[in-house]
Amino acid sequence: MNDASNAASKVPFVLVDVFAGRPLAGNPVSVVPDADGLPVGTMRAIAREFNQSETTFVLGASDGRADVRFRSFTPTGEEVGGAGHNIVGAWIWLASAGRLPVGQESFVQEIGDDLLRVRVARAGGAAVPGAAVPGAAGPGSAGGVEVTMTQLAPVAGGVLPAGARGGLAGALGIRAADLAESSPRVISTGAGHLLTEVRSRDVVDRVSPDSRRLADALRAVGAEGCYVYTLEAGTQEERVAPYARFFNPIMGIPEDPATGTAAGPLAARLVEEGVLAPGAAVEIEQGTALGRRSLIRVRALPDGVELTGSGVVSAEGVLHLWADQV
Repeated sequence: MNDASNAASKVPFVLVDVFAGRPLAGNPVSVVPDADGLPVGTMRAIAREFNQSETTFVLGASDGRADVRFRSFTPTGEEVGGAGHNIVGAWIWLASAGRLPVGQESFVQEIGDDLLRVRVARAGGAAVPGAAVPGAAGPGSAGGVEVTMTQLAPVAGGVLPAGARGGLAGALGIRAADLAESSPRVISTGAGHLLTEVRSRDVVDRVSPDSRRLADALRAVGAEGCYVYTLEAGTQEERVAPYARFFNPIMGIPEDPATGTAAGPLAARLVEEGVLAPGAAVEIEQGTALGRRSLIRVRALPDGVELTGSGVVSAEGVLHLWADQV
């Protein structure tokens, strides 16, 4: 029997499908609002409970220059930095719930030690009203909210040695000949991922990683996750349209349907290699192999990478925790 000291405390949460126009698509993220009173150990336990690629906690800013602070954890309890779908989803909820000041569209977010710019607007450019639309924060709502975030300026990391190509291909379950001529390399705009180009969409779809071998290969080059992509033309031959999948066994993420912290570095790489013009937007398709097709819009600028996405609040609920957990 539970005694009075273990009386349940109610902790609300929502589920947001990011980079999606309807529920049950895109990349889901669990968002826990008003989380300032939660111990870090409880945050990690909640992330394990939800078992999403990331669970994001919304907190008051600790830096006076920021409007809000976010902390995100993987199912293995690892805290992750960077601004990707986990943060886009939190802003979608803030806008839908009427938590943003009336008429304001520009904000500063605090993620770890970084302060990053973000713009929240209705599709078409209008600022999001501060007052909640009746029912807007409930399941199935999107409200046409579009979030544009500035990631950190790209930082180049390790390059996969030529002699390690066969090992990486084997870890991905493909042949060395399936890799494109470009060298897999690490780039970070908040999290360092190994950008690995392959020859075709078919190769991307055939990737079937050995998690242990891939984790070893990523650690050897100083990467966190692996972004496998191709520039082979799909249905949009007139423009660059990368097709990608993301794997992060180090952080306990077998595969992610949409990864903003990898899409940003890819945009930077494409500009550096002359595939994209500086400042040009590119739309990356990801998650199709998981049945959760996502479209991520990014563009590389001189001072960083802009990531734009929308989404929909698809579920809401309440956690019933014991008093010693909050």
